[in-house]
Amino acid sequence: MNPARFWQGRERYTVFDTRYGDGARAAALIAAWRDDPDRPARLHIVALAERQLPGFHRMPQRDPGVTLDLVGTPLDAALAQLAARIDFVQLQGLRGPNTGFARALARLAASDARLAFDWLEAEQVAALMAQGFVFEGGGARFASRKPRLPLPPVPPRRAVVIGAGLAGCAAAERLCARGWEVSLVERHARPALEASGNLAGIFMPLLSKDDNIPTRLTRAAYLYALRYWETIGGIGKAIEGAACGVLQLARDAAHAEAARAIAATGQYPRGFADWLEAPQAARLLGLPAPEGGWLFRQGGWARPGSVCDAMLAACGARLARVFGTGSVSLARVGDEWEVRGAGGAAIARAATVVLAGGAASVEIAQAARLPLAALRGQVTHLDASTLPRLPVVLCREAYLTPAAHGVACAGATYDLDADPGLRASSQQENVARLQALVSDPTAGAHAPLAGRVGFRCVAPDRLPLVGPLPDFDAAGDTERLRDVPRHAGLFGLLGYASRGLIWAPLCAELLAARLENEPLPLEAGLADVLDPARFVLRARRTGRASATSTAD
Repeated sequence: MNPARFWQGRERYTVFDTRYGDGARAAALIAAWRDDPDRPARLHIVALAERQLPGFHRMPQRDPGVTLDLVGTPLDAALAQLAARIDFVQLQGLRGPNTGFARALARLAASDARLAFDWLEAEQVAALMAQGFVFEGGGARFASRKPRLPLPPVPPRRAVVIGAGLAGCAAAERLCARGWEVSLVERHARPALEASGNLAGIFMPLLSKDDNIPTRLTRAAYLYALRYWETIGGIGKAIEGAACGVLQLARDAAHAEAARAIAATGQYPRGFADWLEAPQAARLLGLPAPEGGWLFRQGGWARPGSVCDAMLAACGARLARVFGTGSVSLARVGDEWEVRGAGGAAIARAATVVLAGGAASVEIAQAARLPLAALRGQVTHLDASTLPRLPVVLCREAYLTPAAHGVACAGATYDLDADPGLRASSQQENVARLQALVSDPTAGAHAPLAGRVGFRCVAPDRLPLVGPLPDFDAAGDTERLRDVPRHAGLFGLLGYASRGLIWAPLCAELLAARLENEPLPLEAGLADVLDPARFVLRARRTGRASATSTAD
């Protein structure tokens, strides 16, 4: 049974395949889609892949109308976490007694979805029939009469994005790639003048022995960013930077022992994360590495402003730049949001607005109750001739980049004050840390005060906020995320902290996919972790706990 037989007349078509294999079947389907004048506007393929890091992995394609997700998760777990409406199912290799997938497939199947298979046990056929699949002509069709919850309507494909840093530029590009018209509003005269204006940001994954939620989210973001950057020109080409690798030194013997335990699990291939003992690390670095360290071969550094430029260039004619506006406010006018400048005049209008301006977003009334903080970070710029020459980015409690244009970057501080100016005490802190990194008490000593101050947007749980913004005042006694009232058409891409380079592409893709009712690029549970409405529920729980404590 060929999926292409059933996609005519569809706006989008989603195929779920239980075996990606060598990719030949997916490649053939994509080729058939390209050659068919009656193809749907968007084709989505979700396939289970062996020899893959755990989780969902979105693989950007040459054609923006095609989405490929490879899932390194067993079938039942994948279906439980898949947020998609499936039009065609390819079952292959399901030998054995497993029948639990049938109910999950029925939950995800679109009306009249088709099912192909190479082999099914009699118990599996019976389980699928019990869920509404009718077997006919060597395949099956989903014919359940149970009502399907309708997908929300796709809004008019016109949006205003507020903030032209990494978050906002990525949002604009991901929406424009789907045919949206985007007005990008920025208070400054140019993009990337706030936290995204640093000379260098580093990109690397996060590791943990228990593969916890921050680790899984960061891994997904990191790997997607590496692939996404290639579609907009590539690191070291359109994007200023280098995928030179990152060496993360162990802090002490206990930290090194914990790292060895992670390495011993074998869960990370060496190309992703390679533990180097002290002699190996020292040979690579040309400097002492007393406790060894993790080498992230695909990691490196990039100038965030150049990433913003590449993303904006990819938007093409669908992007309108509305820069130099100063502070703005939002007002609801009919079914749309009106963005107003400081004097109250309208400067942009759309049914969909995305707040992507970092911590300054809480100056907008509808976002004022989001628990976002601005953490000061001072980066020190150093003459490269005063430092050891690094083959990789070096980090531990702080980081030091290889030189670019004769300048190396060291930092960054984490300060709770709002001082925008460079100060000697912060520079001393950065220099002391880099001296410890390179085991040289003279490195960077007596350097002139030079660098940059930026303010990171940080949430209490250090995770981004991605999705529709909650209406705190209307929340009442809400207990579940899906029941939290939202500001219609108002979304957030906020709280990227120190990982804006890698968070920006995946979070923008997640939001764009949600707006378009496409399969999400993350497990449903991980997408929920990023929902801005989580703070409504936490505020209620905290309030109940405080009330109980007072009563006691």
